[in-house]
Amino acid sequence: MSLLPPEFADLEGFAPRWCLRTEPERWAQRHASSMGEMRELYDAVFPRVEAMYAYLDRFPLDSLPEDARNLLYLVHSFVMVSFPVEVWDGPRIPDVGDATLDRVASPIF
Repeated sequence: MSLLPPEFADLEGFAPRWCLRTEPERWAQRHASSMGEMRELYDAVFPRVEAMYAYLDRFPLDSLPEDARNLLYLVHSFVMVSFPVEVWDGPRIPDVGDATLDRVASPIF
């Protein structure tokens, strides 16, 4: 069974690992992933992200079909890995020591 809309079947392989509902889950996945894994997601989604936005804009946010909701979660994961890939060239924020960020609330869709 597909998790993503048929228009994005080429990204289906990323769905089980990266279509995560909450920001803390995405944060944990980012830290559990290698740079190669993050770059693979980034390189696959980057050329498609505008099409993903256009597809998602067809629906009201509060009534997204399940496959579109998963697509939104995949976009959120793409954003989560964009800084390590584009800016830091590493999975963790440089020069912050052992600092952590605990989120106490997340948007609910």
